[in-house]
Amino acid sequence: MQPPSVTEFHPRSVDSPAPVALPREGEIELSVVMPCLNEVRTVGVCVQKALACLREHGIAGEVIVADNGSTDGSRELAASLGARVVPVPIRGYGAALAAGIAAARGQFVVMADSDDSYDLGNLTPFLERLRAGDDLVMGNRFRGGIAEGAMPPLHRYFGNPGLTFLGRLFFRSRCKDFYCGQRGFRRDAIRALDLQSTGMEFALEMLVKSTMTGLKVSEVPIKLAKDGRDRPPHLRSWRDGWRSLRFYLIFSPKWLFFYPGLLLMMLGLLGVAFLLPGRRHALGVNLDVHTLLYCAAATIVGFQLVSFAVFGKMLAIATGLHPRNPKIERLCNSIPLEWGLISGLVLILAGVVTTILAVTRWAGTEFGNLDPFSVMRFVVPAVLCLILGCQVFFSSFYFSLLQVQCRKLRGS
Repeated sequence: MQPPSVTEFHPRSVDSPAPVALPREGEIELSVVMPCLNEVRTVGVCVQKALACLREHGIAGEVIVADNGSTDGSRELAASLGARVVPVPIRGYGAALAAGIAAARGQFVVMADSDDSYDLGNLTPFLERLRAGDDLVMGNRFRGGIAEGAMPPLHRYFGNPGLTFLGRLFFRSRCKDFYCGQRGFRRDAIRALDLQSTGMEFALEMLVKSTMTGLKVSEVPIKLAKDGRDRPPHLRSWRDGWRSLRFYLIFSPKWLFFYPGLLLMMLGLLGVAFLLPGRRHALGVNLDVHTLLYCAAATIVGFQLVSFAVFGKMLAIATGLHPRNPKIERLCNSIPLEWGLISGLVLILAGVVTTILAVTRWAGTEFGNLDPFSVMRFVVPAVLCLILGCQVFFSSFYFSLLQVQCRKLRGS
């Protein structure tokens, strides 16, 4: 499946497709959702800017502050200025956003932080793309401009570009600012993704699942200003950087398991084939049965990782963590249990035969002393075949259990 295109859009230079039908009189078109936790210094300014923008452009809209347990008067201030405050008892950036989105009444939603770092007085670029038919419109701070001191150098030059690169690589996305906190989307399209994260991964999950399900994603340049807080931000660079990487790996069995496993298995099998006939001289050193043993171990670990990739993908689809993929479901359901069982038995038989050959060779010496290296050239491949055979045989039953769940999902 080709990745959905991501358009970089500037409202004054690119013609938009025909707009979709605007809401009828009395309906809300746009909901502005802001998570909040003790932002009394800035939440009022953000609410005022968003409401002024809605009035200035004649947009039927509302401003929602999803309060995550503020104790500094943030919620009272926001409500007094005209925002609808939604209390969110579950702590977390994602939990607050999810509650705010669920409470939104607009056809479209623009989300942004309540620290006055995003320009809530300029919502029209997002709304124009949404009216044109896009499902998710990402802000791009690197194209729009980052004010001095608005983003720490570690984030600006290393963390954000590096993790965005990995996100683009893992999920075939063309977005260039994965971590922008200001974005707009069709409320129904995003709610259908069934986002699960309650922390900072919520925004990543939104973009990743949108890309995986083929939603139409675009980007607009936005400006990032220095926030108005008088305290450190909730973000923790190294902790949240690791959480991002962990999220990428969990959401991509292909990169976590399949590619490393396939590489290990190929290198291991090549090493076994290279060293099985006898001692070899390569890279300036003598390689013998000790290296052969490590190559066999690499083959076994590689096979396990590839198995985890298959099981992980099927399980992710069956549980709703990943969107459904008809091609993968058809492929997995077309492999009968008997194929795996027969393959496992063949490998086990090969291991047994090789073991018999080793014992026969030993018996030729009347079970006396024998060159250990000579025996190991039979023992290592025998053990390799026995272990792989058992893994294939019993993994086939687990694979069959996952097939049942995938068929159930397919029939639903």
